[in-house]
Amino acid sequence: MQRSISSSKNVYRNIIHYQKPQTAAIVTPKQQPCEVFINHRGIDTKNCVAGLLYNHLMMLRLQPFLDSKNIKPGDKLFDKINTAISECKVSVAVFSPRYCQSYFCLHELTRIMEAKKKVIPVFCDVKPSELTIKDNWRRPKHEIDSFQSALEEAKYTVGLTFDSLNGDWPGFLMSATEAIIENLIEVEEEEQQKIIREI
Repeated sequence: MQRSISSSKNVYRNIIHYQKPQTAAIVTPKQQPCEVFINHRGIDTKNCVAGLLYNHLMMLRLQPFLDSKNIKPGDKLFDKINTAISECKVSVAVFSPRYCQSYFCLHELTRIMEAKKKVIPVFCDVKPSELTIKDNWRRPKHEIDSFQSALEEAKYTVGLTFDSLNGDWPGFLMSATEAIIENLIEVEEEEQQKIIREI
């Protein structure tokens, strides 16, 4: 379904209202909590879909997390990733042909689903039905079952599809950004309602 131009303008106008006010203290982006966690297979999408989306969100002054951008030498990998997942409001799961071959991708996806985070699937060069898990890591059955459950839940969440060879890149970035911002606003409103109910 195509969105109208006026709808797009309203979404982007909401960015202004969503932005948090600047404080007197200087805070670098690395010190601010992650708002959008980008779960992806680096070998497939780091230099295209995931990387471009990260840069686009940074330009909008949102706080995305992409492992190749936010993790530095000396960081404890799982601690850094798990913290970013727990802090984020929305996650983007970029599914690609080799996604399910990565233990780390499936671990992240499982943590995201267990934390009940909003997830926007992006099916890049792959159909949901093509995403299957083969246990090449010899992990315990309960862990593989958790991966499978998280993958099934994500596969049946409404998302975006993109053909990286023939797709409209600017159109994709706009659609993905709109979806992310709409979900961020929704999460923010839900959090505000929860605070009001608790008062």
